[in-house]
Amino acid sequence: MSAAYENSSAPPKPQVQPCRYKTGKTLGSGSYSVVKECVHIDTGRYYAAKVINKRLMVGREHMVRNEIAVLKKVSMGHQNILTLVDYFETMNNLYLVTDLALGGELFDRICRKGSYYESDASDLIRATLSAVAYLHDHGIVHRDLKPENLLFRTAEDNSDLLIADFGLSRIMDEEQFHILTTTCGTPGYMAPEIFNKTGHGKPVDVWAIGVITYFLLCGYTPFDRDNHVDEMTAITQADYKFEPEDYWKDVSETARDFIRGCLTVDPNARMTCHKALEHPFLVEGHRGNDLLPVVRKNFNARKTLHAAIDTIRAIHKLREGGTMDGALSISPENQKEKEIAKQTVGLWRKPAGGVMKP
Repeated sequence: MSAAYENSSAPPKPQVQPCRYKTGKTLGSGSYSVVKECVHIDTGRYYAAKVINKRLMVGREHMVRNEIAVLKKVSMGHQNILTLVDYFETMNNLYLVTDLALGGELFDRICRKGSYYESDASDLIRATLSAVAYLHDHGIVHRDLKPENLLFRTAEDNSDLLIADFGLSRIMDEEQFHILTTTCGTPGYMAPEIFNKTGHGKPVDVWAIGVITYFLLCGYTPFDRDNHVDEMTAITQADYKFEPEDYWKDVSETARDFIRGCLTVDPNARMTCHKALEHPFLVEGHRGNDLLPVVRKNFNARKTLHAAIDTIRAIHKLREGGTMDGALSISPENQKEKEIAKQTVGLWRKPAGGVMKP
């Protein structure tokens, strides 16, 4: 754990008390928690509650405390950051109560549109970058920015885009830059300095913004490779291209220049959030031609490929675990515990309803 986090004042431990909320339908689930729609018993207002099983989180309680600390510091300070409404614990569970975000995930929303232009991508990145700049100004690095963590507040066309899931975020000491050393995040969006273990800070979020921008303009990520080793090598060398040309012919040079400024290997030479917000890509809002046909085609192809890869990996995993004629060689309960033990700091999976990362 970083010195900055260890030295920061830990949030007070929530008091054990009766639950003041009535939970409803499940919006998403993961290995350690479930997200449910909930209503405050006294006020009748609806929220989303991340319900975290305390037994399954033994030894990882710091992640929840950290998420509470970060959200308490920035909640209600920026319209593009998910608001923490309440937090408490009962005998068995920890609860993080937030505003509902029922507008769905970023890329799913794009694919449902009738048209999609470079200026639309620019608007989305500007909103995200503005929120990240706010986090950085308050000494917080997110460390897990990706499309799945960008949610819409409502289904309306003018809905706010929200940054969610602060489980891997850190409150940093402004006087210390290279202080975070834990390898964490989603590999395709992680900056070179995380893989190189040279220490990292706020610039990792700008790198992730560059990957997200590339993704929003073509439908696939810049460092997609056949295996994790090749992917890591590509990232550490910033080995990417704006190819094939058919997919990029309608993307402006200004947008490409913005991506280059974010995907700079040296974090000291990488754009800061405030510098990036001044870039012509975000200021001028070039419209160009409709990008949706290419973006949707590539995104759907990528989903199909990754689903096939996940299926193959699952089959190999079952074989390695010792299966015969479809029967596990260990009990399902032990298999589940074995899987839980393998989990790293990226604890929560993608929710079904696009609300809060469980």
